[in-house]
Amino acid sequence: MDTGTHVVMGIALGGLATGIDPGIASSSPAVVGIMAATIIGSQIPDVDTVLKLKNNADYIRNHRGVTHSLPMLLVWPLLISTILYFIFPQATFIHLLLWSFIAVALHIFVDIFNAYGTQAIRPFKDTWVAFGFINTFDWFIFGSHVVAITLWLLGTPAGPTFFTLYAVLALYYVARAVTQQMIKRAVQYLIPDAEEIIVASTIHFFQWRVAVTTKDHYYVGRAFKRNISIYEKFDRLPVPDNELIRAAKQDKNLAAFVSFSKVYNWRIEEKLDATYVTFTDLRYRSNGHYPFVAVVRLDDNLKILSSYTGWIFSDEKLQKKLVPVAL
Repeated sequence: MDTGTHVVMGIALGGLATGIDPGIASSSPAVVGIMAATIIGSQIPDVDTVLKLKNNADYIRNHRGVTHSLPMLLVWPLLISTILYFIFPQATFIHLLLWSFIAVALHIFVDIFNAYGTQAIRPFKDTWVAFGFINTFDWFIFGSHVVAITLWLLGTPAGPTFFTLYAVLALYYVARAVTQQMIKRAVQYLIPDAEEIIVASTIHFFQWRVAVTTKDHYYVGRAFKRNISIYEKFDRLPVPDNELIRAAKQDKNLAAFVSFSKVYNWRIEEKLDATYVTFTDLRYRSNGHYPFVAVVRLDDNLKILSSYTGWIFSDEKLQKKLVPVAL
C-alpha cells in the first residue's frame, strides 16, 4: 500500500490498542509510546524506498524484498520496541513488542494483495507473492480508516469502532478477490487458449487492467465490471539470443526490469547515435501508452553507452534520461 494508507493503518491500530489493552489505557505516556510503535511499525518495512535515491534498478530489484521477509517480522519489532522502551518505559517492553509486531505483520500482509507484491516467504523462497486485487492506493481502504479514526477521536469506543472497521475491510477484500476471479473467468471465455491471465486492480473501483499470454500472442485490455475490452494484440516473439541482446542484458537496468516484469515485448532500433534495445512492460497501459520500460543504448562495438528503467510518459523525457544535455 501507499505511505498514507500505512500511516492511517498505524493510527487505527494504535487506537485499537488503547481501547482493548488494559496495560496501557491508564497511562498517557504509555498511550503515546504504543501509538509511536504502531505508526513506526506500519512504516518501517518500506525503509528500502531510500534505494530510489541510488537508482531505479536497485529499487526495482529490492523494494519489498528482504525488508518484507519473514525474519523481519522479528527484527523490526525488536528494534522498534527496544528504542521506544528507553523513551516510554511506562508502556513496558512486552506491550511495545506486541503492538509493533502486529503493525509490522499487518504492513507485510496487506502488501501482498496488490500487483507489486512482496517476498513475504523469504528466505524459504524468493518468490514474489502478489494477488493483485487491491490497488496500491485504494480509496475505500484509506477512506474507511479516516472515518473510523475520526469517530474514535470524537468519542466512540475504540474497540467496537476499529473491530467494525476491520470486519468491513475483511468483507471488502473478499469481494475484491471474488470480482477478480469472475473477470479472469470472463477473460478465459473470451480467449480460450490463454496460458496466463493477469487481472490487476486500478485506482478506479470498477476498472481492472488485463494482460493475457497465449502461446503466440500477448493481449492487453481493460475490464469494466465484467465487460472485457481488448485494446491491443502483440505477437509473442522470443527474445533473440545474439551478441547485441547478450550485451544489453549485462546492463543492471535491463536485468532489473526482466526480474520484475512478467509480460513484456521488445524491439531493437538502429539510430544515428546508437542502437537502442527497448523492453516494454505490457501490464501498465495508460491512455494508449506503456510507461514502464527498460532501454539500453549501445555503440557499434556493443559497449553500453547509457540505460534507464522506470516510468516514462514521453519520448522527450526518455531521451533526457538516456542522453543528458551537456552543460
